[in-house]
Amino acid sequence: MEPTKKRVFSGIQPTGNIHLGNYLGAVKNWAAKQDEKINYFCIVDLHSLTVPQDPADLRFQTRSLAAMLLACGIDPAKSTLFIQSHVRAHAEGCWLLNCITPLGWLQRMTQFKDKSAKQESVLTGLLDYPVLMAGDIIFYDANEVPVGEDQKQHVELARDIAQRFNSLYEQEFFVIPEPVIPEAGARVMGLDDPTVKMSKSLAHVRGHAIRLLDDPKEIERSFKRAVTDSGNEIVFSDDPEKAGVNNLLGIYKAITGKSEAEVLADFADARGYGDLKKRVAAVTIEALLPIQARYQQLMADPAELDRLLAIGAEQAAAVANPKVDQMKEIMGLVLPQQK
Repeated sequence: MEPTKKRVFSGIQPTGNIHLGNYLGAVKNWAAKQDEKINYFCIVDLHSLTVPQDPADLRFQTRSLAAMLLACGIDPAKSTLFIQSHVRAHAEGCWLLNCITPLGWLQRMTQFKDKSAKQESVLTGLLDYPVLMAGDIIFYDANEVPVGEDQKQHVELARDIAQRFNSLYEQEFFVIPEPVIPEAGARVMGLDDPTVKMSKSLAHVRGHAIRLLDDPKEIERSFKRAVTDSGNEIVFSDDPEKAGVNNLLGIYKAITGKSEAEVLADFADARGYGDLKKRVAAVTIEALLPIQARYQQLMADPAELDRLLAIGAEQAAAVANPKVDQMKEIMGLVLPQQK
C-alpha cells in the first residue's frame, strides 16, 4: 500500500514582480516536485489588505501572479492553485480562531513589532493577519508549510492556535503543522550587490534583479551591468571578492541543471567576465521565453484564467469550507439547514 502523501500549504502575496530569485529559489522547485505531495498554492489577496492598496492594481497583480505561477509550471491537474478570497472559509474561520487566540500571542510577533514601530497608525489587520495565516494552513490539515526563517514564527503560532483549539474542545480536530525550511533552491543574489539576496522590494531598481517578464534586451543589459571583481578567473569560490562570479555561475547552474564541474567545463573557453555574463544572459532568456509566452497567452484569455482559478477555488473550498462548518458546530453555533 502506498504511503499517504503529505499535504503542503504555500501562500504567496500578489505584490511586486516575481523575479529570477523567486523562480529559481522556489517556484521552479514547486513545479518540479508537484507529484511528491498534495500541494495547495494560495494567492493570499486578503493578506495584502493589511496595508493600503490601489484596488485596480491589486486586482491586476492577483491575476498576474496566478498567470505567472501557471506559466512557470504549476499544473491544476496536480496541484490546487486558488485565490484566498474565493474560498469563504478563510475569512469566516479567521473570526472563529480570533475568538480563541489570546491578544498577547499576537502582540509578541516579531514582524508586528517591527512593522508597527514604523507606522503612525496601525491597522487591526496588521496585528491579526497571523491568525488568518494560521487558518490558511490548518483548514487544509497541512502537514508542512515551506517558509523562510522570517515566517517560521507565524507557523509556530498556527501550531499554538491549533493545539489550543484541540485542547479547549477536547478533540484532535486540527492537524499540527510543521514549518519546513525548503531545500536550498538557488540562492540568487542581487546583480548590483551580490552580497544581498535578489529582492522583490528592489526589483524595480535597474540592474538589481531579472524580472520574469523582462524582455531579452533588458535581461542582457542587467547581466552586462552585474558586479564582479577585478580578476578574470571563472570559478566557484568562497572568497567574498568572487561573490559576483559565484552568483552568475549559480544562476547558470540552477537554470541548466548541470553540476559544478559541468558548469566550469562550459566556461573553460570563456574569454573573461564579458563572456560569462553574455552566456548566463543567453540561457536565462532561453528559459524565460516559454514562460513569458504562456503568461501572455493566459493574460490575453481572461476566461481561461478564470476557469482555471475557479477549478482551484472549488477544490480548495471542498476541503476548507466543511472544516470551518465543523468548527462552527464544535463551538456551539447553529448551522443553517441545507435546502
